[in-house]
Amino acid sequence: MGKKAILLGASGLIGTHLLSLLLNSSTYDQVLILVRKELDIQHPKLRQLTVDFELLNQYAHEIKGDAVFCCLGTTKSKTPDPAQYRKIDLQYPLDIAWIAQSNGAEQYHLVSALGANRNSSIFYSKLKGEAEHEIKAVPFKAIHIYQPSLLDGNRKESRFGELSMIRIMRVLNPLLIGPLKKYRSIQVKKVAMAMFRKSTEEHKGIYTYTSEQIEAIGS
Repeated sequence: MGKKAILLGASGLIGTHLLSLLLNSSTYDQVLILVRKELDIQHPKLRQLTVDFELLNQYAHEIKGDAVFCCLGTTKSKTPDPAQYRKIDLQYPLDIAWIAQSNGAEQYHLVSALGANRNSSIFYSKLKGEAEHEIKAVPFKAIHIYQPSLLDGNRKESRFGELSMIRIMRVLNPLLIGPLKKYRSIQVKKVAMAMFRKSTEEHKGIYTYTSEQIEAIGS
């Protein structure tokens, strides 16, 4: 019997690729995505649950599965309010972690970021580090944390500065060797593939993958 996946952030850069992998996999019979607004996609395995993330407990009885994949995240340009930013990057992923685990989920896969550190003076790095710390306290059988470097992929919205950096990194990547390899930009499809592959393996404990390790797993 196949498994059921729960995916957060299905419309995002990594989530889009991961959703495709999950739907086309023989490992998962069902894929539940939590969305604010239904996506324009149909598949016999797919179930879309439209939720108010402020009221997640109201949907707790429906958030059931074997593995949770969290690709939620925002940016300062989209979410300038630090309190709301914190909800999206930390509170919602944590709330769903506790709900899913209490309903029997055994795995949690979290997209974090290179440099995540709850003691950092940088807001983004500190928030990601806090999210990792809080998720680790949820008693899943296995927790997998992915810390990718700059994501290389085609976003739906245009980000000129990020696009310029991606182009620069594509030139610099071959020059980053040895301990600097973890700073290379990474293709989003490889992050998604790494998450999928790790979910199909039997693990117990907490695992953190650097960008270099994600590259190797997802290639």
